[in-house]
Amino acid sequence: QVQLAESGGGLVQAGGSLRLSCAASGSIFRINGMGWYRQAPGKERELVAIITSSGMTNYADSVKGRSTIASDSAKNTVYLEMNSLKSEDTAVYYCVADIQYYRGGIFSSRREWGQGTQVTVSS
Repeated sequence: QVQLAESGGGLVQAGGSLRLSCAASGSIFRINGMGWYRQAPGKERELVAIITSSGMTNYADSVKGRSTIASDSAKNTVYLEMNSLKSEDTAVYYCVADIQYYRGGIFSSRREWGQGTQVTVSS
């Protein structure tokens, strides 16, 4: 089983910055990608940013240009830095990891989710 430990959420003033971190631990054969989703009250969960093991990134249009996603493969950790925060960035942010497992001679893959961390941007 894999655990995703998220940190860095909290209360931030509009215009400010924050850095989220997520570390994966457990019986991991390989991580193919990690990233962040978010869900605001009354809205569907949406992709914020994702990074593959080869370093390719994808950002939601709403955060492009003011966010940077990065990963440290040695630490199985992904980081998300967001600047110029807006009230509409308020949401629960969920870490995701696309994990490849190897058990009993069989490979399998699954997307794992963290518990979520609250980010509140005050105006």
